[in-house]
Amino acid sequence: MNILYLNHYAGSPALGMEYRPYYLAREWVRAGHAVQMLAASFSHVRARQPQGVGPGPRDELIDGINYRWYPTPAYQGNGLGRVRNIASFLWQVRRDARRLVARVKPDVVIASSTYPMDIWVARHIAGLANAVLVYEVHDLWPLSPIELSGMSPWHPFALVCQSAEDAAYRDADVVVSMLPRVDEHMAEHGLDLRKLFIVPNGISPDDWPAPGTAAPALRDDVAQALAGARAAGRTIVGYAGSMGRPNALDTLLDAAKRAGDDLHFVLVGDGHERARLQRRIAEEGLAQVSWLPPIPKAQIPAFLQAVDIAYIGWQRVPIYRFGIAPNKLMDYMMAGCAVLHSVEAGNDPVAEARCGLTVPPEDPQAVADGLRQLAALPAEERAAMGARGRAFVQAEHTYPVLARRFLAAVSRNGAIAMHAHAA
Repeated sequence: MNILYLNHYAGSPALGMEYRPYYLAREWVRAGHAVQMLAASFSHVRARQPQGVGPGPRDELIDGINYRWYPTPAYQGNGLGRVRNIASFLWQVRRDARRLVARVKPDVVIASSTYPMDIWVARHIAGLANAVLVYEVHDLWPLSPIELSGMSPWHPFALVCQSAEDAAYRDADVVVSMLPRVDEHMAEHGLDLRKLFIVPNGISPDDWPAPGTAAPALRDDVAQALAGARAAGRTIVGYAGSMGRPNALDTLLDAAKRAGDDLHFVLVGDGHERARLQRRIAEEGLAQVSWLPPIPKAQIPAFLQAVDIAYIGWQRVPIYRFGIAPNKLMDYMMAGCAVLHSVEAGNDPVAEARCGLTVPPEDPQAVADGLRQLAALPAEERAAMGARGRAFVQAEHTYPVLARRFLAAVSRNGAIAMHAHAA
């Protein structure tokens, strides 16, 4: 099968997030399929950008996946610069459509760029190739910027997103959602729910050391922070990931002030809120909190295996009623961590797996109480929680499993779709 995968923000282990398209594509290549990835040369979520792109597209082979990088302008934040970046990418792919069809001969075309406007370009390519059209949903746009950022539903950008979302549900042969509680919303916007399949985020077993083998060593500053807390007899609460408003790290800092001297907090990561959070730690004298720069992805298993409790928190916002699919939580569970989950959402993997404790979001006292409760457990009981989380991920959330589930959905509805196209 030839798969054409449009993902504006696609990354790789060398470039950084986002990882999902890479991991799915790598599994498909291993299964004997050919994958052409289409991505922009600049993405705000990547740690590094691909080199040597421009003035035209550049092709690159990464682990058997054919990447085609389209030159797009850099931007910061969510203003007009990002809109220009999106428009540049979509216009170039649309202009390249016939050449792509002739070269790739796609059987399946996937639109998967967080924002929904790529469905128009993917639909055009799928029509030229008589291919199955798949719409992959990361977040619900325009609902996410409306509810998370306060964008007006009548803002021109929101109206464009809504038109694209409606077109996706109407025209796609298959809709794959990472979020598990979206059926009612999508049906209200015209989706025939027989087209809908849920394929959440997951982990790649290749990123994790095999039993009996050591994970790559931690960077010295991280290893020293962990060793110092351990030598002082502290229970270590770890956080590894992005530092933005949705991650609710102010709640964690507020909880740290209430949790007592027996806990030490080690935060590893970067993001828009990093500098402000660092100022808070310094100005408020939070000696029980260590912040450290991000570590390579290969070191994440060693970091998580060195903490006693892993924290993940969310804002209290209505959008999470449709469910959550966090990569970070999958890492926590694969590492065998006991997890403190601060959330109110349509689903809760921590509760499903019985691998920790869930408390309300944006409630510092509840977070502090939950951390103390987990810290008071015998180490063997926390280890049993972690073992349940790891078993849950291995059964339901590894990319070999998810990649097969994705293509099974395409094949199941694809045969019907191809018959309809032929007719």
